[in-house]
Formats: sequence, C-alpha cells, structure tokens
Amino acid sequence: MRRVIPPLCISIHAEGPIKTFTLRGIKDSPPYLHDGRLLTLEDTVEFFNLVLGVQSTPREKAALVAFMRQL
Repeated sequence: MRRVIPPLCISIHAEGPIKTFTLRGIKDSPPYLHDGRLLTLEDTVEFFNLVLGVQSTPREKAALVAFMRQL
C-alpha cells in the first residue's frame, strides 16, 4: 500500500524570486535550522518528520539521511 503525503499549504507573499539553498555538501555544514538547534542530519530528519507529520519509518529516515550524506 502506497502512502500519500499531504501537500504543504504555505502562502507566500513576496516580490521577486525566492532564494533557496542547495543541499550539496549538507553533511559538512552543521548545525541545522536557522538557530542551530539541530546538531545532526538525523535530528533534522526527525524534527521535520514530527513537525510535518510525515510518519516516516526508521528505514525511510535512515535512507534519507544516507542520501543527504552523498550530496
């Protein structure tokens, strides 16, 4: 059975392009989040898993961390 992840409902009112940052080299730039509260990629994946209610399995979270370490 395939899980459906609900889309994020975000309203952005900005003028001009939105600046996004690359994930290349993400493993080399801790701490994470704007205030540095997440010290590891594992912490970061778990944080967003809880905040967004994604309900990823431990295996999915480990796979995501492994993927980010390869960037």
